[in-house]
Amino acid sequence: MFWKEGTISPAADLQVIDWLTGHWRGEAMGGVTEEIWSPTMAGSKMFSFKMAIKEEVIFYEFGAMSQENGTLVLRLKHFNADLKGWEEKDEREEFRLIKVTPGKVFFDGFTFEKISENEINMYVLMEHKDKPSEELKFNYKRYISK
Repeated sequence: MFWKEGTISPAADLQVIDWLTGHWRGEAMGGVTEEIWSPTMAGSKMFSFKMAIKEEVIFYEFGAMSQENGTLVLRLKHFNADLKGWEEKDEREEFRLIKVTPGKVFFDGFTFEKISENEINMYVLMEHKDKPSEELKFNYKRYISK
């Protein structure tokens, strides 16, 4: 889905995505990916993302999904393995809410899908400078440390 100017995000609160809370792991883009989503506190859910290939961290993302003006907004920043940021100091990626259906939350460029209590999918629109955009699927299973 793509955000169109003049579109208004639907009313929603963080309860629609409480199922995202937890520690998730999966495989994508030739490596292992991990996401950790906090419980809701003070109108937001905080998250961290890590991608590793052959036991070497490739990059991180840190961000939050916030409840603002009666709807949800997703914001994130990218970092190299040494935590040098990709975006400028005061810049970040921002994704507006487009639609909520049972078990799915659609942002402009991100979709979160609940498969079961222990499995989720995330779909991310990857934009490229020199080729068409593509949607990547990240399948995650709930991670329980041993």
